[in-house]
Amino acid sequence: MDATNFITASQGSNEAFKTANLLKTLTVNALIFGESGTGKKTLARYILPSASIFDAADFDELLAILPGSTEIIITHLENSPNLNTLFDVISQNSIRVVATCGYKCTHELIDEMFSVQLSLPPLRERPEDVGVLIESFTLEAEGLFGCAEGFDAQAFQPDLSKNATSLRQQVFLVNLLESVSESELMMIMERYLTDKLGSNSDYRKFLHLYEVPLLRAGLKRFKSQLQLSQRLGLNRNTLRKKIIQNSSFDLEV
Repeated sequence: MDATNFITASQGSNEAFKTANLLKTLTVNALIFGESGTGKKTLARYILPSASIFDAADFDELLAILPGSTEIIITHLENSPNLNTLFDVISQNSIRVVATCGYKCTHELIDEMFSVQLSLPPLRERPEDVGVLIESFTLEAEGLFGCAEGFDAQAFQPDLSKNATSLRQQVFLVNLLESVSESELMMIMERYLTDKLGSNSDYRKFLHLYEVPLLRAGLKRFKSQLQLSQRLGLNRNTLRKKIIQNSSFDLEV
């Protein structure tokens, strides 16, 4: 997401965006907190579109740039090694600041510095935003990889472990796999295996890389072990043995 495309399909994100619009007209300092990938930096850039962005962990660089600034965005405020010094310099130079933090901070200095503290809920609490983000990331991926057909959104299980970050990676990967050729797939496998070979049982050790996708795809498509055994040309006992051997990969038994 860029700063002009903050998703507002859910109530939580819509309320945050309304507050951001209000903050654009004010000169108060604001803190945006929430999990990684929820859109904190996007919203901060919307509020202060011309401000420089610095990570709080880059303390010396941040202190050096502050005296010549009128406004600034500070990310990952929780990583600052010295809030007292940081806030003193900001106050002494009358700098307007919008900061982001990975969680809600209960600190007296934080409350004094930031008149407005804004929470961005995780995507698991904003299902309406997830669908819009999937559409946006899909269009982006299709433009990059040149795949026009997209993927089956109904069967898609979104990875929200890192919110928009993991979701975007997942959508890009799915779209990439939709366009990959057989030779490209073999090249990927070759590169993956090259540095991992070297034991005396590599064939057995890496056989699951072929068997598990084959079994998963077959069970998903043909719905039964009987049908799959016939399609693969295996007897049912052999197929069942293969499924049990790979049971740690969540295969249907």
